[in-house]
Amino acid sequence: MNKDIFLTNSYGGKKVKFQPIDENNIKMYVCGPTVYDDPHIGNARPLVVFDLLFKVLKCKYGNDKVSYVRNITDIDDKIIQSAKDKQISIKDLTTKINNNFQEDCRYLICEKPSFQPKATENIKEMIEMIRILVEKGFAYESENHVYFEVNKFKNYGKLSNKKIDDLISGSRVEVSSNKKNSEDFVLWKPSNQDEPSWTSPWGKGRPGWHLECSAMSKKYLGDKFDIHGGGRDLLFPHHDNEIAQSCCANGTETLSNYWVHNGFITQSNEKMSKSQGNILKIRDFKKNFNGQVLRLALMSAHYRQPLDWNDKLLEESYKTIDKWYNSYIELDQSKLISDDDLYPLYDDLNTPKYIANLHKLYEKSQSGNVEDKKVFVSACNFVGLLTETKEEWNDFKKNKSTLSKELVESKIKERNKARDDKNYELADKIRNELLEKGVQIEDKNGKTSWKFK
Repeated sequence: MNKDIFLTNSYGGKKVKFQPIDENNIKMYVCGPTVYDDPHIGNARPLVVFDLLFKVLKCKYGNDKVSYVRNITDIDDKIIQSAKDKQISIKDLTTKINNNFQEDCRYLICEKPSFQPKATENIKEMIEMIRILVEKGFAYESENHVYFEVNKFKNYGKLSNKKIDDLISGSRVEVSSNKKNSEDFVLWKPSNQDEPSWTSPWGKGRPGWHLECSAMSKKYLGDKFDIHGGGRDLLFPHHDNEIAQSCCANGTETLSNYWVHNGFITQSNEKMSKSQGNILKIRDFKKNFNGQVLRLALMSAHYRQPLDWNDKLLEESYKTIDKWYNSYIELDQSKLISDDDLYPLYDDLNTPKYIANLHKLYEKSQSGNVEDKKVFVSACNFVGLLTETKEEWNDFKKNKSTLSKELVESKIKERNKARDDKNYELADKIRNELLEKGVQIEDKNGKTSWKFK
């Protein structure tokens, strides 16, 4: 395709033309999951967004010329606590959750990245990066901890537009009297006796969360690469910290030329969070929704904008896919669509406009012309839709809920009481049980409504 790709670069906040460092070796790094609990629907959005960007880059430059790295965080305070709560080993927990994550990716019709490195398999690289930072004077040791000294990096906070004077300690970083400054963040810390640890020049311990992405992106993509992606919640402090430690260790002006961040998923216009009791896990949709329905729903809004997750969105996405299967036809070629049809995706991944194009192609395919049907299905396939046969789609439609109205309402009362008692774990469990049985519930303006799917 001769058309240029445009992306909104968070570093500057403008939509700009994508100009790769090397057209024969495009490099993209995306922050992956912390495998302490099953992924929720908020985690699904970056999976689909950057899967689409991966497809677009390969379409433009060639399948063998794009490297996509997405890490797996398998050592972290949350993981340690979750394993203790579940009374299982950390290895058993991370293996199980990582397997579930990979299954969720397949369910959402996402391609495998080129590399999926695990943090625990790259501790040596992290220790070496810390050693360099200490040697260069950007980090200091204190009570078996090593901290990055933020005020030594003049451009700190430039990505998130935060000033050092206004900063407070970032997430996952405890305020400590060991620090020179409150905004300094940890690179290495000692482990308790019952926690995983590795030998280092600063004693036995484990790396800080921010460090792993810097070490693994350097290992797989080099000192500087093209695109770094993730959710908006990672702008500060995680990505600001990545930039600081990587640039100081590597001696570069920047880590990535383009920073791409997706917006949040909300429910009833509230951000999904455990404190709100509105977490929906990806696995809870599997019995009653084909993965294509969730994928289309996740593409329905522009990736930079918030996306409100609700019954209407899922219902409309289901009806659209069901209608589009009227024009399903098996293909013997992978790409029949024109550059004009693909262009919205080149323009900052404009999925709403691309979906509008799909509707037009569908209407054209209804004329009965076989070639028009092939073009339409090819255009769907490109973004991961109509990837199953019509028979497989129809088989999935047969699932129905067998719950009685009385039992549903009783369960909802039980859930509401759990929320009032701030027992969000029980509230989530009840919601998920209902969802598995084909019942969708929605909280809005203090009231709970529900319906069978």
